[in-house]
Amino acid sequence: MKLLLSAYACEPNKGSEPAVGWNRAQALVRLGHQVHVITRNNNREGIESAIQSNQPAPVFHYYDLSSWALALKRWPGGIYFYYLMWQIGAYRLAKEIHRQRNFDCVQHVTFATYRQPSFMGRLDIPFIFGPVGGGETMPSQFRQGIPWKGRVAETLRDLGSTLIAFDPLMRFTFFRAQTIACTTSETLARIPRRYRNKCIVQPAIGINESEIEAGSNAPTHAPHFLFIGRLLYWKGLHLVLRAMATVRQSVPHARLKIIGTGSDSDWLKSVARRAGVMDAVDWISFTPHEKIREHYRESVALVFPSLHDSGGLVVLEALAEGVPVVCLDLGGPGALVTPSCGVVVKARQASETSVVESLAKAMILLATDADFRMRLQENAIARARELTWDAAAAALSCSLPATS
Repeated sequence: MKLLLSAYACEPNKGSEPAVGWNRAQALVRLGHQVHVITRNNNREGIESAIQSNQPAPVFHYYDLSSWALALKRWPGGIYFYYLMWQIGAYRLAKEIHRQRNFDCVQHVTFATYRQPSFMGRLDIPFIFGPVGGGETMPSQFRQGIPWKGRVAETLRDLGSTLIAFDPLMRFTFFRAQTIACTTSETLARIPRRYRNKCIVQPAIGINESEIEAGSNAPTHAPHFLFIGRLLYWKGLHLVLRAMATVRQSVPHARLKIIGTGSDSDWLKSVARRAGVMDAVDWISFTPHEKIREHYRESVALVFPSLHDSGGLVVLEALAEGVPVVCLDLGGPGALVTPSCGVVVKARQASETSVVESLAKAMILLATDADFRMRLQENAIARARELTWDAAAAALSCSLPATS
């Protein structure tokens, strides 16, 4: 089947959105499809250096706006207008390529957000929108414990989610789509009701089989916990820092390693000081990706209590290393992690205090119960194998039109 992908972000050896674009395209090629990808020109160098001449690969087409338009990105909110203009130009390029290649289907891959439109549905061939996320929301009971700027941001984010139903460009995108793939049930619930019969739920992220095979060694058993991610209020790290105070009462040598940077770093450090755990926390601003595996293997669990995350690639990386995950039953992590490979703390209706207590109990159990920890370690790798890029591409292929 001849497939056209729209992937604004698409680059190898990157995380987040570029990884989604690159790995989706590669997985579809491995399934035997003829894949063409429209992406930005600034991804060209990384893409072309990674393509091996002796292996099947997607055909890449590069498009960018004029150089003057780059100035838009420096304006407040300018990135969204730039992205919208790029989508219009990418559609025009897609129309030209489609006239030459006669594609069977087109898929919007990145950005993986349900808040920004795609015009690929105008090609008048089957159109898959997604997987896209962003419909997740922070439960109200957690908002009093975050900085005031965060409370304002969450209010505006909720307003934006509400207005999506009235956005003519998004309604056009939903109308034109044959399939709308949503990363979580929360995002699906944000899609206007009349289009929900087109929706399926599938993660936007995945893991490569080779990464799982390389992660078959069990981690060490020192009572060390790991958090990897941006230091932002909505990542929920402040809940872990408060939980550490209780954990250390039962496991005095417990430590928490934090890898990441972000605008809420100072606030999080103040939370650690107030909780009395600053001496038990290692703050690491940057670690090369090839060194991350060592940190996983030195940890009894990844603790990732994000309050509204559509994905959570570090969750998959941890599972691929045989490392259990502690998370909340919210967003992508809550869908990726099962009781067989981690501890999913109920948070939707729970108070912040009870969630902190539940996180502490889970961490203590993982640090002290070797049998429990070993069961989760064994099942973590099995769960990762269910969440490969190839498995995701194959599942979404069920939405592709039949060809003669």
